[in-house]
Amino acid sequence: MAAKAATDHGNSVKDDKLYEDLRRQGASKEKAARIANAKAAGTLKHKSTELDDRSKAELYAEAKKIGIEGRSTMSKAELVKAIRSH
Repeated sequence: MAAKAATDHGNSVKDDKLYEDLRRQGASKEKAARIANAKAAGTLKHKSTELDDRSKAELYAEAKKIGIEGRSTMSKAELVKAIRSH
């Protein structure tokens, strides 16, 4: 059975398939459109590559923002791993 083609979401969404995949995963319409458009424009930076370049303080702030428990006792490597798996 062939996969269903992505619906055309007009000019506001540049990558319809990615948009629909993100929406199915629970992303809001705004977040899905933002990610799909950034990927289509080639400006999407993957979080996994930029995390290694951040300081421990920056990683701690990110962990706090997304609500990771036990962050105050984590090493830089542990913070990176926790953020990636969140």
